[in-house]
Amino acid sequence: MIPSNEWLKTWNEKRALLACPNNLNDYFEEPDVAGKKIDRLELGSVSIPTGGILVRDPLVYIRKDAEPYLIKVPIGEFPVTAAVVVPDGEDCARYAAVKVQFTAYDAIRFEEALIGTEDLIDFNEGEFFGFNVDAGLACVLDKETLNHFCAFQEAFHKEHPGKNLYDDYFSALFSANYAENPDYQREEGDWINWTIPGTDYHIPFFQSGFGDGTYPVYYGFDIEGNVCSLIIQFIDIELAYGKEE
Repeated sequence: MIPSNEWLKTWNEKRALLACPNNLNDYFEEPDVAGKKIDRLELGSVSIPTGGILVRDPLVYIRKDAEPYLIKVPIGEFPVTAAVVVPDGEDCARYAAVKVQFTAYDAIRFEEALIGTEDLIDFNEGEFFGFNVDAGLACVLDKETLNHFCAFQEAFHKEHPGKNLYDDYFSALFSANYAENPDYQREEGDWINWTIPGTDYHIPFFQSGFGDGTYPVYYGFDIEGNVCSLIIQFIDIELAYGKEE
């Protein structure tokens, strides 16, 4: 979808308000943030054949008409990493953020990824748009892999009427991945790197921090203003775990 000229004008006027309030580099580089130990978990790669990238709940919001984010990203296979709040006896491991790294350059600023239809008129500092999670999971995918996912979804329900896509298909994959990669996962599994049947495309699925909710997605821009990463922030670690002032 091509945004209107009016939308683009408002977007350019308000882009400074779309900046992430946290330095998300810390989540992937520092040993601890706000007193919480942070570790990194490699989730394999994601396939981006067109550059039209999306972030969605894979069990609730996979639809053919889903629009990718406005700014395209590089094409190819890219590594995906989760920043994990290490369990300390009071809670399980929580995935605070998930990053797709597109280039070898570091991000010097982070700005929320938008589709081009958001209502920016009344948007204010400290707010975000984000994407919705209703099944405790999120995934990163491309506009083309979305189409393959939708085709798989339709074929599954046609071949297995009355069956549930998670209970009768994905659940076994999550459990198997836990058995092979138990670090920072619960027994039922907290992530998989799924190859869409009949293709070579990879879509990583992962737990969404504190579960259901609305979460922001940020582009990372390098010193020359190019997109070098995409980060989903599930937990504002400083806000969730930092000491109140």
